[in-house]
Amino acid sequence: MTEIAVLADPPHPGVLPELVETAPLSSEEVQHLYTAMLRDVCRAAEDSGGDLLVNYRPTDAVPGVEDSEAALREALDGVVDEARYEVQVGETFAGRVGNTVTHLLDREGVASAAALEPTAALLTRQVVDEAAMKLRSREVVLGPAADGRVYYAAFTAPVDFEAAYTAPAVSTLTDRALDAGLDVDFLRTLPVVETGTDLAATLVAVDARGRAGRSVPMYLVDAVDDLGLTTAVDEDGTPTLVR
Repeated sequence: MTEIAVLADPPHPGVLPELVETAPLSSEEVQHLYTAMLRDVCRAAEDSGGDLLVNYRPTDAVPGVEDSEAALREALDGVVDEARYEVQVGETFAGRVGNTVTHLLDREGVASAAALEPTAALLTRQVVDEAAMKLRSREVVLGPAADGRVYYAAFTAPVDFEAAYTAPAVSTLTDRALDAGLDVDFLRTLPVVETGTDLAATLVAVDARGRAGRSVPMYLVDAVDDLGLTTAVDEDGTPTLVR
Protein backbone atom coordinates (compact mmCIF):
# COMPACT_ATOMS: atom_id res chain seq x y z
CA MET A 1 0.00 0.00 0.00
CA THR A 2 1.04 3.59 -0.57
CA GLU A 3 1.71 5.82 2.42
CA ILE A 4 -0.04 9.06 1.46
CA ALA A 5 1.36 12.14 3.16
CA VAL A 6 -0.94 15.18 3.04
CA LEU A 7 1.40 18.16 3.37
CA ALA A 8 -0.87 20.26 5.57
CA ASP A 9 -0.76 23.58 7.35
CA PRO A 10 -3.03 23.74 10.39
CA PRO A 11 -6.09 25.83 9.51
CA HIS A 12 -5.38 29.45 10.47
CA PRO A 13 -6.21 32.93 9.12
CA GLY A 14 -2.87 33.18 7.28
CA VAL A 15 -3.38 30.07 5.17
CA LEU A 16 -3.48 30.40 1.34
CA PRO A 17 -2.50 34.10 1.28
CA GLU A 18 -2.68 34.31 -2.54
CA LEU A 19 -6.31 33.20 -2.41
CA VAL A 20 -7.06 35.99 0.07
CA GLU A 21 -5.50 38.48 -2.34
CA THR A 22 -7.29 37.25 -5.47
CA ALA A 23 -10.76 36.23 -4.25
CA PRO A 24 -13.60 38.19 -2.61
CA LEU A 25 -12.92 36.43 0.66
CA SER A 26 -11.51 37.42 4.03
CA SER A 27 -8.66 35.50 5.61
CA GLU A 28 -11.12 33.84 8.00
CA GLU A 29 -13.32 32.77 5.09
CA VAL A 30 -10.32 31.35 3.25
CA GLN A 31 -9.46 29.43 6.39
CA HIS A 32 -12.98 27.98 6.32
CA LEU A 33 -12.56 26.90 2.68
CA TYR A 34 -9.11 25.46 3.34
CA THR A 35 -10.44 23.38 6.22
CA ALA A 36 -13.19 22.03 3.97
CA MET A 37 -10.74 21.07 1.21
CA LEU A 38 -8.40 19.47 3.72
CA ARG A 39 -11.29 17.36 5.01
CA ASP A 40 -12.33 16.25 1.53
CA VAL A 41 -8.77 15.37 0.51
CA CYS A 42 -8.00 13.44 3.70
CA ARG A 43 -11.32 11.59 3.46
CA ALA A 44 -10.55 10.54 -0.14
CA ALA A 45 -7.06 9.40 0.83
CA GLU A 46 -8.30 7.36 3.79
CA ASP A 47 -11.10 5.81 1.72
CA SER A 48 -8.53 4.59 -0.80
CA GLY A 49 -6.30 1.55 -0.42
CA GLY A 50 -3.48 3.68 1.01
CA ASP A 51 -2.50 4.73 4.51
CA LEU A 52 -3.02 8.37 5.48
CA LEU A 53 -0.28 10.43 7.08
CA VAL A 54 -1.10 14.03 8.01
CA ASN A 55 2.31 15.66 7.67
CA TYR A 56 2.02 19.04 9.33
CA ARG A 57 4.01 22.28 9.67
CA PRO A 58 5.52 22.68 13.15
CA THR A 59 3.81 25.08 15.51
CA ASP A 60 6.66 27.59 15.50
CA ALA A 61 6.41 27.87 11.69
CA VAL A 62 2.74 28.90 11.72
CA PRO A 63 2.07 32.32 13.29
CA GLY A 64 -0.93 32.48 15.57
CA VAL A 65 -1.27 28.71 16.02
CA GLU A 66 -0.80 27.35 19.53
CA ASP A 67 -0.53 23.65 18.61
CA SER A 68 -0.37 22.51 14.97
CA GLU A 69 -1.20 18.87 15.60
CA ALA A 70 -4.11 19.71 17.90
CA ALA A 71 -5.53 22.14 15.32
CA LEU A 72 -5.37 19.51 12.59
CA ARG A 73 -6.84 16.80 14.78
CA GLU A 74 -9.72 19.12 15.59
CA ALA A 75 -10.26 19.96 11.90
CA LEU A 76 -10.32 16.27 10.95
CA ASP A 77 -12.30 15.01 13.93
CA GLY A 78 -15.10 12.78 12.67
CA VAL A 79 -13.72 12.89 9.11
CA VAL A 80 -10.90 10.32 9.26
CA ASP A 81 -10.43 7.46 11.66
CA GLU A 82 -6.98 5.96 11.18
CA ALA A 83 -4.69 8.81 10.16
CA ARG A 84 -1.36 9.25 11.85
CA TYR A 85 0.20 12.66 12.44
CA GLU A 86 3.85 13.61 12.04
CA VAL A 87 5.60 16.95 11.92
CA GLN A 88 7.34 18.09 8.73
CA VAL A 89 11.10 18.66 8.59
CA GLY A 90 12.72 21.05 6.13
CA GLU A 91 13.05 24.70 5.18
CA THR A 92 11.37 24.55 1.75
CA PHE A 93 8.32 22.73 0.41
CA ALA A 94 10.50 20.53 -1.80
CA GLY A 95 12.75 19.79 1.14
CA ARG A 96 9.81 18.83 3.33
CA VAL A 97 8.41 16.54 0.64
CA GLY A 98 11.83 14.99 0.11
CA ASN A 99 12.45 14.39 3.80
CA THR A 100 9.03 12.80 4.24
CA VAL A 101 9.14 10.58 1.16
CA THR A 102 12.74 9.49 1.74
CA HIS A 103 12.06 8.72 5.40
CA LEU A 104 9.04 6.59 4.52
CA LEU A 105 10.85 4.67 1.79
CA ASP A 106 14.25 4.23 3.45
CA ARG A 107 13.53 4.24 7.18
CA GLU A 108 10.03 2.80 7.38
CA GLY A 109 10.38 0.50 4.39
CA VAL A 110 7.03 1.28 2.75
CA ALA A 111 6.59 0.08 -0.82
CA SER A 112 5.60 3.53 -2.09
CA ALA A 113 5.14 7.01 -0.65
CA ALA A 114 3.16 9.95 -1.98
CA ALA A 115 2.96 13.68 -1.28
CA LEU A 116 -0.56 15.08 -1.66
CA GLU A 117 -1.69 18.70 -1.72
CA PRO A 118 -4.50 19.49 0.76
CA THR A 119 -6.06 21.82 -1.82
CA ALA A 120 -6.61 19.14 -4.48
CA ALA A 121 -10.32 19.80 -4.14
CA LEU A 122 -11.60 17.30 -6.72
CA LEU A 123 -9.48 14.37 -5.58
CA THR A 124 -11.39 11.11 -5.25
CA ARG A 125 -10.60 7.69 -3.88
CA GLN A 126 -10.56 6.38 -7.44
CA VAL A 127 -7.72 8.72 -8.40
CA VAL A 128 -5.61 7.57 -5.45
CA ASP A 129 -6.29 3.93 -6.29
CA GLU A 130 -5.40 4.62 -9.94
CA ALA A 131 -2.04 5.94 -8.77
CA ALA A 132 -1.44 2.77 -6.77
CA MET A 133 -2.14 0.66 -9.84
CA LYS A 134 0.29 2.68 -11.95
CA LEU A 135 2.99 2.31 -9.27
CA ARG A 136 3.01 -1.42 -9.93
CA SER A 137 4.77 -0.79 -13.24
CA ARG A 138 6.28 2.70 -12.82
CA GLU A 139 8.48 4.08 -10.06
CA VAL A 140 7.07 7.61 -10.11
CA VAL A 141 3.47 8.73 -10.66
CA LEU A 142 2.58 12.42 -10.89
CA GLY A 143 -0.79 14.14 -10.76
CA PRO A 144 -0.58 17.34 -12.84
CA ALA A 145 -2.53 20.50 -12.11
CA ALA A 146 -2.96 23.77 -14.01
CA ASP A 147 0.10 25.91 -14.82
CA GLY A 148 2.49 22.99 -14.46
CA ARG A 149 1.74 22.41 -10.80
CA VAL A 150 1.42 18.98 -9.18
CA TYR A 151 -1.26 17.79 -6.75
CA TYR A 152 0.08 14.26 -6.22
CA ALA A 153 3.59 12.85 -6.45
CA ALA A 154 4.20 9.20 -5.60
CA PHE A 155 7.48 7.31 -5.53
CA THR A 156 8.76 3.77 -5.04
CA ALA A 157 12.32 5.12 -4.91
CA PRO A 158 13.64 8.54 -3.89
CA VAL A 159 14.92 11.19 -6.28
CA ASP A 160 16.98 14.35 -5.78
CA PHE A 161 14.34 16.51 -4.13
CA GLU A 162 16.35 19.72 -3.80
CA ALA A 163 14.31 22.41 -5.60
CA ALA A 164 12.30 19.58 -7.17
CA TYR A 165 9.10 21.64 -7.13
CA THR A 166 10.63 24.49 -9.14
CA ALA A 167 8.01 25.68 -11.62
CA PRO A 168 6.79 24.00 -13.69
CA ALA A 169 6.86 21.33 -11.00
CA VAL A 170 5.51 18.57 -13.25
CA SER A 171 8.49 19.02 -15.59
CA THR A 172 11.06 19.37 -12.81
CA LEU A 173 9.85 16.28 -10.96
CA THR A 174 9.78 14.32 -14.21
CA ASP A 175 13.37 15.33 -14.96
CA ARG A 176 14.49 14.35 -11.44
CA ALA A 177 12.88 10.93 -11.86
CA LEU A 178 14.45 10.38 -15.27
CA ASP A 179 17.84 11.50 -13.94
CA ALA A 180 17.50 8.76 -11.30
CA GLY A 181 16.71 6.18 -13.99
CA LEU A 182 13.07 5.87 -12.96
CA ASP A 183 10.01 5.45 -15.17
CA VAL A 184 7.25 8.07 -14.86
CA ASP A 185 3.50 7.91 -15.39
CA PHE A 186 0.75 10.48 -14.95
CA LEU A 187 -2.72 10.76 -13.46
CA ARG A 188 -5.60 12.82 -14.80
CA THR A 189 -5.25 16.57 -14.39
CA LEU A 190 -7.03 18.01 -11.33
CA PRO A 191 -7.06 21.52 -9.87
CA VAL A 192 -5.25 22.75 -6.83
CA VAL A 193 -6.89 25.78 -5.23
CA GLU A 194 -4.35 28.49 -4.48
CA THR A 195 -5.82 31.54 -6.26
CA GLY A 196 -9.19 33.04 -7.05
CA THR A 197 -8.88 31.76 -10.62
CA ASP A 198 -8.25 28.24 -9.32
CA LEU A 199 -11.25 28.43 -7.02
CA ALA A 200 -13.61 29.74 -9.72
CA ALA A 201 -12.62 26.99 -12.15
CA THR A 202 -13.00 24.37 -9.42
CA LEU A 203 -16.47 25.57 -8.45
CA VAL A 204 -17.59 25.43 -12.08
CA ALA A 205 -16.43 21.81 -12.23
CA VAL A 206 -18.10 21.00 -8.90
CA ASP A 207 -21.40 22.49 -10.12
CA ALA A 208 -21.24 20.51 -13.36
CA ARG A 209 -20.48 17.29 -11.50
CA GLY A 210 -23.36 17.87 -9.11
CA ARG A 211 -25.87 18.54 -11.88
CA ALA A 212 -24.69 15.38 -13.66
CA GLY A 213 -25.21 13.30 -10.52
CA ARG A 214 -21.50 12.63 -10.01
CA SER A 215 -19.66 12.74 -6.71
CA VAL A 216 -18.67 16.15 -5.36
CA PRO A 217 -16.44 17.25 -2.46
CA MET A 218 -19.12 17.54 0.16
CA TYR A 219 -17.21 19.64 2.71
CA LEU A 220 -16.23 22.16 0.06
CA VAL A 221 -19.80 22.33 -1.24
CA ASP A 222 -21.08 23.04 2.29
CA ALA A 223 -18.42 25.70 2.87
CA VAL A 224 -19.21 27.46 -0.41
CA ASP A 225 -22.91 27.47 0.53
CA ASP A 226 -22.06 28.88 3.95
CA LEU A 227 -20.16 31.75 2.32
CA GLY A 228 -22.76 32.47 -0.35
CA LEU A 229 -20.09 32.07 -2.99
CA THR A 230 -21.05 31.48 -6.64
CA THR A 231 -19.48 31.91 -10.07
CA ALA A 232 -20.25 33.93 -13.17
CA VAL A 233 -18.69 34.04 -16.63
CA ASP A 234 -17.05 37.23 -17.90
CA GLU A 235 -17.04 38.49 -21.49
CA ASP A 236 -14.08 36.26 -22.34
CA GLY A 237 -15.86 33.16 -21.05
CA THR A 238 -13.63 32.98 -17.97
CA PRO A 239 -15.25 31.88 -14.68
CA THR A 240 -15.13 34.48 -11.91
CA LEU A 241 -16.17 34.45 -8.27
CA VAL A 242 -19.31 36.28 -7.14
CA ARG A 243 -20.54 37.08 -3.62
